[in-house]
Formats: sequence, C-alpha cells, structure tokens
Amino acid sequence: MVIKTSPKKSRIEKSSQEAMMHTLDWAYEQILNGLPGQKNIHILVGDYLSKYTPDVAIKHLVNFQTTKAATSGFLTGFGGLITMPVTIPANITTVILFQMRMIAAIALIRGYDLGSDQIQTFVYATLAGTSVTDIIKRSGIAIGNKMAIGVVQRIPGATLTKINQAIGFRLVAKFGTTASITLVKLVPIAGALVGGAFDTVTTRTIAKLATHTFSETGIDIGNGTILNKAKLETALNSPQN
Repeated sequence: MVIKTSPKKSRIEKSSQEAMMHTLDWAYEQILNGLPGQKNIHILVGDYLSKYTPDVAIKHLVNFQTTKAATSGFLTGFGGLITMPVTIPANITTVILFQMRMIAAIALIRGYDLGSDQIQTFVYATLAGTSVTDIIKRSGIAIGNKMAIGVVQRIPGATLTKINQAIGFRLVAKFGTTASITLVKLVPIAGALVGGAFDTVTTRTIAKLATHTFSETGIDIGNGTILNKAKLETALNSPQN
C-alpha cells in the first residue's frame, strides 16, 4: 500500500521546517553574540575553566543552569528582553535558546570552535536529541563513507545544509505542528518547562548527549564513529576548505 502525501501537507511541513531553521539560526547567533542579562558565552566558559577542570566545569555548568531554570522559569531566565522570531511561539523558542546555549557551552569547554559551520550542525543535532549519523541515515543523505576514515575531511556546505534541514524536520516533529502551518505548543512534558516546573531529567539528558558528542578526543557522530579532534581542527582550518 502506497501512502501519498497531499500537496497541502507538504507545504505545511516545508513551512514549519523553514520556520524552525530560522529559529535555530537566530538562536545560535544570539548565543555567539551574547544575550541580554547574560555573560558572553566565552566569558561564561572562561569563568568555569578558571576554577575547574573541563569535566568538573561541565558538571557545575549543568547543575547551575538546571537550578536557575527551575527557580526562575524559562521565560524570565535570561534576565532581559529578547526580540524573538514571530514564526515560532516564545515558549518553544526559549526552550531552544536555553538548551542550545548549554550545548554550545559544553562544546566550547571541550575546546571546539563555535564559529565552525560543522560544529554548529553538531550542536543542532544534539539539540534534536540525536546524532549526525542517525540524521543522515534517516534522511538518505549521501555523504561518502570515507568522511571519518584516515584524514578527516570537511563536510561540504551543501551537505551541511541538507543535514540542518533534516534536523529542522526532526525538531518540528518533536515539538508538534498545526494545520495553520505555525508551531503552537510543546508536547506535554516540555510544556511544563515554560511555567517554571522545570523537568531536570530532560535538560540533563540533553547535557549528557552533548558531553558524549563533544568528547575530549573528538566528536562522536554516531555508530561508534569519532572524528578525531586534532585532525578535525586541521581539516577545518586548511586553506582548501
């Protein structure tokens, strides 16, 4: 039996995915440039690393961020007014912003360059609760089986775009959509986060995945494949890339 997707449904899914990608890119830019009432992410990470080893710094970061969100609630947790994208409701946008900032901080503590398009994609995938390999497999994206064999090669920009789009679809499915094309609410377990009844398990699960993905030796892209950190940095910084 072949199930056909209606043109209207396809348009809704595409519009929702585009809105999600816009929000992800906006949130990442906010993280890099700084948020109202918050320390610059590099200063934040620097403060932790000045007191603790990377592993201990990550534990304290996660504990503090979880406690802060639990006591103040997502919508007031950033300490200042943020102009958010109008295409995604504020509750979803704030959850994305909060968790993405934590993931990015963990990656930075482990020594990864947040200015890299590749690292940005890995942050997005972690936010979606999955690995890049899983995204590639589920989406049928051809990336070449030599990507992590021998010398690490930079993932082409066109492929990164496809991976990011697939991650956008994954997040749309995670948060839910309506027939009016826009996303309107979180799934029940995440909805409780907005009011301050913060689910620590949810955030700690994301933090655990981020710590696993951005390891000290390299990036775990799934299926036991780890992109060696030193080789990855060389590939990303090479002139031809």
